[in-house]
Amino acid sequence: MSPVETDAELATRLSVDAGRILVGLREELFARGASQWDVKDAGDAAAQEFLARELHAHRPDDAVLSEEEGSTDQRRFDSGRVWIIDPLDGTREFSEPGRSDWAVHVALWTHDRFGAAAVSLPAMRAVFATEPAPSIPPIERDRPIVVTSRSRAPYSAVLVAEGLGADAVRLGSAGAKAMAVVMGSADIYVHDGGMYQWDSAAPAAVAMAAGFHASRLDGTPLVYNERDPWLPDFIVCRPELADPVLRSLWG
Repeated sequence: MSPVETDAELATRLSVDAGRILVGLREELFARGASQWDVKDAGDAAAQEFLARELHAHRPDDAVLSEEEGSTDQRRFDSGRVWIIDPLDGTREFSEPGRSDWAVHVALWTHDRFGAAAVSLPAMRAVFATEPAPSIPPIERDRPIVVTSRSRAPYSAVLVAEGLGADAVRLGSAGAKAMAVVMGSADIYVHDGGMYQWDSAAPAAVAMAAGFHASRLDGTPLVYNERDPWLPDFIVCRPELADPVLRSLWG
């Protein structure tokens, strides 16, 4: 009899395996000349079906909060264990050939804290998990780097860039942006345009496990499995930059 996977092992395996499915599907659809809309829809559906099936098989008593199913699993309000998943974070980037800034998020929220999480960047063949957590990479650069959305520069990012004299780079998915900070290619990710809990749960869990700062824009803790899945704002940054970032936002 094979040993039962720990929550951390399960989160990592699911994020990696869903990513492999997505990479294969993406290549097949591009080869067939599928439209971007078809690529987006097929990716969302395939990753959701895989994760839902696996969680039902291996954690049948746990609730699930997912982008593709929203808040339909009402068990989460009475459960001490809720998996918060984004089967395909960055569908726009997934549908564009050559882009790697899309992700799979799998996180477990237990009562009032994270129990496990993983973020995979399948096109980069990379995965980041809470166990073992990544290390904070040493950084030597004159100006910090703020990572922002491809389509808009949030006002909070403008304030931080001006306040810290930072440079800005643009990436797609929330998971890719948060993991850019974890990898050391960026120093700060701030978002004020609103998002859902599944957009940031796994990235926040991985970042905090590694020792990075993650919070709301006012510095208060991130809380998940709230009845309203909307989460208006979010920060992930290197720990030594947390106070300067918050000062640049609030004076």
